[in-house]
Amino acid sequence: MISIAKPLIGDEEKQAVLEVLDSGMLAQGPRVKAFEEAFAEMCGVEHAVATSSGTTALHIALLANGIGPGHEVITTPFTFISTANSVLFTGAKPVFVDIDPVTFNIDPAQIEAAITPQTKAIMPVHLFGLVADMAPILEIADKHDLVIIEDACQSHAAAYKGQRAGSFGTGTFSLYPTKNITSAEGGMITTDDEEIATNCRVIRQHGMRRRYYHDELGFNFRMTDVHAAIGLAQLQKLEQFNAARIKNAHYLSEHLAGVITPVAPEGRTHVFHQYTIRVPDGRRDDLIDHLRKNDIGCGVYYPVPIHKQTFYTKELGYDVSLPDAEKACEEVISLPVHPALSQDDLDKIIETVNGFMG
Repeated sequence: MISIAKPLIGDEEKQAVLEVLDSGMLAQGPRVKAFEEAFAEMCGVEHAVATSSGTTALHIALLANGIGPGHEVITTPFTFISTANSVLFTGAKPVFVDIDPVTFNIDPAQIEAAITPQTKAIMPVHLFGLVADMAPILEIADKHDLVIIEDACQSHAAAYKGQRAGSFGTGTFSLYPTKNITSAEGGMITTDDEEIATNCRVIRQHGMRRRYYHDELGFNFRMTDVHAAIGLAQLQKLEQFNAARIKNAHYLSEHLAGVITPVAPEGRTHVFHQYTIRVPDGRRDDLIDHLRKNDIGCGVYYPVPIHKQTFYTKELGYDVSLPDAEKACEEVISLPVHPALSQDDLDKIIETVNGFMG
């Protein structure tokens, strides 16, 4: 079976975990600090704050930027549910605008029409490893005095005009096992703003600025040193992991036929967390069956846009048409692209897809 994802855990990660266990310092210790510093350097920012997951990173980042009840956050409906749910956790409202059907990212041309007096932030998602079109988004945010919260959970070391994801506003990353690097579970917030970084650290640890003095409501969203040790070892391999993903993606795009392959617009470095194709003419589900019968893992990310999810329609009353996102949900398949793929694996994927598509 060719798996859709495969975390690559080596001796370095195992040794790092054993060293933490032997040290007796298991939670919020020196490995977390070292991981934060290395991650900040990778993104080209001053500060990084480690958290327990990508979802808690999003939640904290929004709160640290003052997002709360009565506010609106503009984002995309074509993403994992935590993007929008994190807005709800703060008491604010996610407002969805449609996607660019070529890149799958939020369409900057549709953002300004969605701005109201309640709008406080724009949350672009750097989906599948491709940074959103940030120049016009930053221009809109500056014009309307809006905060930028980057959902970069799938885009470790992706770049836009040479600038790394997570450095355009307050960045958030996931370190879930299927991501380009993992800490087994965890998240990271990145920022150049010292006040925002301090707010994130306070919220992350029960609202404490001094030990056992709680001046505000906070959470236990900390990362352990065990997770940080894995993440730190993985971060040292990120460049080679991404290079392998990019190489695999280019090979697939050169040889696949009958499907629409992903694009990396000029000036953007796509790191291919997912290699997502579009299958036209209503043949997507049949191709999925064909791939699985041939022992090739694949996934649909995502089968339902957030604005059509039951909780959002039935409980929150969302009733909006976003045709490009909805069409993407009917056509996309993600194929294996991870660094563990062999040449034989890649050729089998190509042969199987092309054989089905004719």
